[in-house]
Amino acid sequence: MPKRVAVGVVKSDKMSKTRVVEIPRKKRHPKYGKYIRARTVCYVHDEDNQSGAGDTVEIIESRPMSKTKRWDLVKVVEKSREVDVAALRAARKSADQVAVAEDSPADADQASVEGSDASEGNGAAE
Repeated sequence: MPKRVAVGVVKSDKMSKTRVVEIPRKKRHPKYGKYIRARTVCYVHDEDNQSGAGDTVEIIESRPMSKTKRWDLVKVVEKSREVDVAALRAARKSADQVAVAEDSPADADQASVEGSDASEGNGAAE
């Protein structure tokens, strides 16, 4: 019996060497005939951690590797183009903090020089 091959979207990549892949499909309601969206969730072994959340992947049936993991990753069909806004904001915030930290010692030195000039001027004016 040949092994089943499926194409799905990675929903979670938080585990090491394991991905949660969702295979969407439409099925017809038996009584009303309306098409309903259904999905199959598979746990997939990804040895090299090459796929990420949102990627479209091709998977193949394999021997059981754990209680729930019974699929192997064949290839990444398409990489996700989604942008992680939270990660971008965190990176920008840390970059701004580094820039402020680099600028503040120079500003402090400049303020201390101006402060000493001002105190000398006040003493002479009195």
